[in-house]
Amino acid sequence: IIQWLSSSSEQWAGWAIIMDFFNPFSQIWYHALFYYIIYTSLIVFFAYFYTAIQFNPAELAENLKKYGGFIPGIRPGSHTKEYIEKVLNRITLPGAMFLAGLALAPYIIIKFLD
Repeated sequence: IIQWLSSSSEQWAGWAIIMDFFNPFSQIWYHALFYYIIYTSLIVFFAYFYTAIQFNPAELAENLKKYGGFIPGIRPGSHTKEYIEKVLNRITLPGAMFLAGLALAPYIIIKFLD
């Protein structure tokens, strides 16, 4: 089996096609576009994932209520939790887009300089 696997990769040129498809520096523009879309969507997904892990709006609202803190104009309890969730979603999207732009900047600069 090991001998077949080592020889089959040399015979089948499909690996080169697959590797070229996921190469961000590919000469074919739609391959690179596919890569950039996947890359950006993963950055945005993990930004939201990290925010969801680090900030628990229910716990934060409970702690604010317990220690006498409040958000002006928002009632303590579930209203505070909903407000914090809304604010976190609004803040995370621009932050995620900034991170994606920062991560894609070297690839875009290299594409334009070639």
